[in-house]
Amino acid sequence: MKRVFLLMVFIAVGYSLFAIPTKIIVRARAKDAKFIGTSVGGAHVIIRNKLTDEILSQGITAGSTGSTKVIMNTLRDRNTKLADENTAKFMAELDLEEPVFVRVEVFAPVNQKQATVEAATELWLIPGKHVLGDGIVIEIPGFIVDLLKPRTHQFISLKSLTDRSISVQANIVMMCGCTINDGGLWDANKMEVRGILKRDGETVGEVDMRLYSPNVFEGIAEVNGTGSYELIVYAYHAETGNTGVDKVNYVVRE
Repeated sequence: MKRVFLLMVFIAVGYSLFAIPTKIIVRARAKDAKFIGTSVGGAHVIIRNKLTDEILSQGITAGSTGSTKVIMNTLRDRNTKLADENTAKFMAELDLEEPVFVRVEVFAPVNQKQATVEAATELWLIPGKHVLGDGIVIEIPGFIVDLLKPRTHQFISLKSLTDRSISVQANIVMMCGCTINDGGLWDANKMEVRGILKRDGETVGEVDMRLYSPNVFEGIAEVNGTGSYELIVYAYHAETGNTGVDKVNYVVRE
């Protein structure tokens, strides 16, 4: 038993002598916007050995979305840092004995399942050679679209609709949670928001939606009779190619 114990100690000491702590910062940045952090639930980060698929570290980005002035409104050269000490990040510390080729996967925003994007990059990590500062920044395209009206599986009486229409409402934000408003930095007037209406599997119309209040878009959906309805609402920004979608199903009956 004594020999086994000494062997275990020797192995542990040997490992500590050769494994070198290596720090890596990973950030998720919304396309055409800021960093994805605590305010929208963060981004889930997985760092895995590309060869063996072993997960070396994982966690959630936490912190602020960063400085609007620095990220969005300042001309910068190649060495300008976008992040400060409060900007959302995930910090991993790996014990590396030799260079390892890793895949860094990001799922963001992790708490918005209808909007979650998986993005990834691959790189070599070298023992003791930290990746700090802005770190590894992975871009996340899209919009977070949340349909507010009608509700999922809502039953609507046809007799109650005097004008044969229902209100449609969606909350739409950038992937970092940044505000979309009238004439703002993220200008609602430059975005197309529209609904595609189906009844019993067949497309029966479209819904033109306009900004009602910051982030909130509204429109009117015509009701063509009883049946099972599906409403697909999309947001599209031609200048960046950003898109986002949410769907809801509801029922109209007599």
